[in-house]
Amino acid sequence: MSTVQAEVASERTRAGLKRWAQSSGKKVFDFCAGLLILVVLWWLGVWLITLDPTAPFFFDQFGPGAALLEGLPKLWAYGTLQESISASGARLGTGLLLSIAVGVPIGIMVGLSRLTAETTHVPFQLMRMTSPLSWEPIAVIALATWNQAVVFLIFIGAVWPIIFATAAGVAKIDPSWRKVARNLGAKPWQMLTSVIWPAIAYDVMTGLRLAVGIAWIVIIPAEFFGTSSGIGYTLQNARENLFYDELMAMIVIIGCVGYVMDAVLVRLQKRASWVRED
Repeated sequence: MSTVQAEVASERTRAGLKRWAQSSGKKVFDFCAGLLILVVLWWLGVWLITLDPTAPFFFDQFGPGAALLEGLPKLWAYGTLQESISASGARLGTGLLLSIAVGVPIGIMVGLSRLTAETTHVPFQLMRMTSPLSWEPIAVIALATWNQAVVFLIFIGAVWPIIFATAAGVAKIDPSWRKVARNLGAKPWQMLTSVIWPAIAYDVMTGLRLAVGIAWIVIIPAEFFGTSSGIGYTLQNARENLFYDELMAMIVIIGCVGYVMDAVLVRLQKRASWVRED
């Protein structure tokens, strides 16, 4: 490589690093600025409540300082935080896996068959619009343990976005793709893995992202009663024992865990997309 070529390559590398540094710096700044605004609004809201003479204690127990500097370290030191996230994560993962195992095949069938889509539209919409938590009394009676009941509530809330997103993805597939695959001798399994799945992967991930959001909302109140572990149980326990700093810390944890899960799914969703950013 000549000296000129080496200098050009070096200049391109420096330019690429500069663009990466600028982009990363902007993302970090936006992230920190957003968090700062959120904490300021939190502090301001709690301060306004303390203006009521009947609630002078509110700021000391519900403010950002109490939650982040007192409640969170205590939950971590006692191991409560780790145990809660582990228990809720196990229930959430089980419910979502069941939702995927049931929702994706049903969605593919609905997307492939017009008759199936028309027949299932009304019952599926009625079931989708029924609050998952309204199934709790039935789940508690029908299932052996509260843990199974919570998993069922997660499943019944998360399965519908997956079904509808999968069906929408299958319906968008060009019929000529399947026709060409059949003419080339593709078997049903090959049709599924080589034609259908690559075409609907982005839609399935979209449905899964929606399902995780619903499941994360459902699992917290579902763990309020009957369970002896999990984030919802810890939140309820903190309220009953008047540990308000821990209660606010758990609310922060709920938001943080939900944010991380959504961020991971966004990355997976981009990898599943056929459209690539430059």
